[in-house]
Amino acid sequence: MKLRIATWNIHKGVSALGRRPRVHGIKQALAGIAADIMFLQEVQGRHDLLALKHASWPSQGQHEFLAGDEQHSAYGKNAVYDHGHHGNALLSNFPIAAVRNHDVSDHAFESRGILHCVVTVDTLVIHCYVIHLGLFAVSRLRQTEALIDAVCASAPPGAPLLIAGDFNDWTNALSENLRDRLGVTEVFDRQLPASRFGSYLRRLAGRGPRKAPARTFPAAMPMLQLDRIYVRGFDVLEAKVLYGPSWARLSDHAPLIAELTLHPSHDSATTDAQHTIEHANG
Repeated sequence: MKLRIATWNIHKGVSALGRRPRVHGIKQALAGIAADIMFLQEVQGRHDLLALKHASWPSQGQHEFLAGDEQHSAYGKNAVYDHGHHGNALLSNFPIAAVRNHDVSDHAFESRGILHCVVTVDTLVIHCYVIHLGLFAVSRLRQTEALIDAVCASAPPGAPLLIAGDFNDWTNALSENLRDRLGVTEVFDRQLPASRFGSYLRRLAGRGPRKAPARTFPAAMPMLQLDRIYVRGFDVLEAKVLYGPSWARLSDHAPLIAELTLHPSHDSATTDAQHTIEHANG
């Protein structure tokens, strides 16, 4: 089985400069990406002021508008204010059997969450986690621990996982912990050149070769490594970043796309879907 997945911080459906509506362009772009499962961050569930100002502003939440009649959608409300709210969302070509939103806000100035969705593809159950971590390193460390705890509590050991979103992890400080604790792989994992001394120190510390995720911010000419796709139970066929001026007009982040195939160890596996769904619903 092959899957095409993507993650994108859509900047609440407005331009990075001037806050002009871009949600219709984003919908068109998503149709072009044609992902089976789409992980979205900064999705506007409601914004009364923009709805009053712009006649083209969708009457639905952006997750529902972007999914249309063709896809299933789930939304996790994180930041709530007088005129609306925003959060994470998942769009899927496959049924979403269970949804749970975990509040991992670390302080009063940033509302963050982990949206956990159980997606069923025939008899296969895939646990999907949409992530948007904080701007401060200490917050991200605590939120990563919360993510690991949530995955261990809600997904059976060895079950297929997709974890994707905006990690704000420009120093790449979180990946090794996720690999070690959850057995995941980042889709852009690759060995980087290193000095002999640097390689010796990493071997001495019991670490493998240094790896780097893709650069995704700013979208016009990415310099920072903010966004990630981690997988378990899948092999990565291809991964790429969509960047350039046309993408920068839609959001400040560039989308990531990965082509996956189910690992042979899962090809004939049938998960007890009902038990998994009940467990995920808590």
